[in-house]
Amino acid sequence: MGDAERNMGPGMLLVSANVGSIFEDPDNMLPVWLKEFLSTINRVRPQFIAMHCQEIGGKNYETSMQHVDVFLERLLSSEEMQGYDRARIFLDEDFKTVESFTALGSFYFVHESIRNASIYDWQARKFRSLSGREVYKGNINSIPFKHKEKFPQDFFPNFRWSRKGFLRTRWSICDSIFDLVNIHLFHDASNLIAVETWPSAYSNYRHRALEHTLKRISEDKHEKVPHFIFGDFNFRLDTQSVVKSLCATAKEERIGNDGQIKRLVYKEEGSENGKVVLTLEKKVFDHFNQEVFINDFKWLHQFDKETKRFADRLQELDITFPPSYPFSEDVREGRQYMKTRCPAWCDRILLSQSARDLIQRGDEYSPVYHVMGSNVCMGDHKPIYLYFRLVPDTARHIPRSRTHPNGFSTVPLIIRETSV
Repeated sequence: MGDAERNMGPGMLLVSANVGSIFEDPDNMLPVWLKEFLSTINRVRPQFIAMHCQEIGGKNYETSMQHVDVFLERLLSSEEMQGYDRARIFLDEDFKTVESFTALGSFYFVHESIRNASIYDWQARKFRSLSGREVYKGNINSIPFKHKEKFPQDFFPNFRWSRKGFLRTRWSICDSIFDLVNIHLFHDASNLIAVETWPSAYSNYRHRALEHTLKRISEDKHEKVPHFIFGDFNFRLDTQSVVKSLCATAKEERIGNDGQIKRLVYKEEGSENGKVVLTLEKKVFDHFNQEVFINDFKWLHQFDKETKRFADRLQELDITFPPSYPFSEDVREGRQYMKTRCPAWCDRILLSQSARDLIQRGDEYSPVYHVMGSNVCMGDHKPIYLYFRLVPDTARHIPRSRTHPNGFSTVPLIIRETSV
């Protein structure tokens, strides 16, 4: 073992992916999505993978939840995943139990090169050593290796049975202990409400839910450890200020009936034909030039304010990629946004200061925070990922081989499907 290898901690890959779209059109979207995900695995060759998915089964989960099994089978049987001899997968699929259903899916894979890997048993309050691959699906409320909560109904008025919540696991990897929290916060239901003020009503709903999550993490009876929180936060830009910036020289026209505004149209002042710059409706955000979001996006950072409300507790690496939502769901369009919402960085990977201290630094070990599938259709959300190495002081592992020495793994898969 060379000095460079001796000083490297294990490679860690954290992925956040709202996968609802791929279950709406699995024949076309699933192969593309998996190809991009697996190519990332092959490129960065992590030793530990944590993938947090939201909207497992899609928006029409009653009919499309069946496609989750296909997704799982293709993922687990792929050549790229054969070196990962230990896995724990949690799929909250029981949509009939509406009071607890979150549609969250958390996937964890440990490579054979890692000696010490354990998962926390929240009921017994101790770590359990990992062996083999196990999938927990259906109603997972009684599974002791996760802490799952759905947000209270009053957190999001008028959406009584929202699927939003969080799912938390705790890990010991090479003697480093940390929590991984899969989270899905509330969306913006109407552009016309979001543009009225800042913070918007929806931003305040998200703030309350994230505060609730952090409080649950910090005030429970378990030991406090570093935590990574990643998922679809649904964070949006300060829409009011974005519209003012985009339409600085335009005139606003309000269209509606019975005292209700149905549409806002911004037309360029002084132009001969009254060029329309932007049209807003409840589910329409139609700007004439998408380049300002996809290629020239840096100007939008000034309006990305929701994380700043948690700056004293949660940190994030610099964002160097375009907003992750709402991309076109047309498989022929990989770099086009839908004209439904103002593009925003909904999908994030946030971390406590103590978690940030676990990330190895230096030119040779610089972490990578980026998006998957920049040029192909990955659904309305582009998955994002953070790749880093654990600091060597707390990492003791066998260097990962570049290829799996025995070909495909023969580790048996155990599927535990439970119901109420």
